[in-house]
Amino acid sequence: MGNQVSTKWLGNMRFESTNPSGHNLFIDAGEENGGKSEGYRPKALMLSALAGCSGLDVASLIKKMKLDVDDFNIDIDANLTDEHPKYYDKLEMHFHFYGAKLNEKKLQKAVDLSIEKYCGVMEMFRQFSELKIETYFHKK
Repeated sequence: MGNQVSTKWLGNMRFESTNPSGHNLFIDAGEENGGKSEGYRPKALMLSALAGCSGLDVASLIKKMKLDVDDFNIDIDANLTDEHPKYYDKLEMHFHFYGAKLNEKKLQKAVDLSIEKYCGVMEMFRQFSELKIETYFHKK
């Protein structure tokens, strides 16, 4: 298959997980669940993976399209179901672009290409979650 990570228990509720990049990350539960909050929460990592996946697409397209963007960020607000197994059944994803010379049409095209075509993590989320995606332009 070729896509591998290895996750090792470090005792209590803490784990260390490898990544093909060579940068390992730590996972831990919060104190309310017997951990010490010394690592990432697994479900929240999924949201970071979604933002990161789409963000990489958009950053690549900004470069290819030679767009003038001072900064951009992606905010995600997700709803977790009440019943076990808990999962994100709804989420809102907001793309924020900042700059004096924002080409709104091309930036929207970049976001659309990511969410509709390129982002595999987005496609995975589509299987179990209702997605609402909005783009905001902040001209300086």
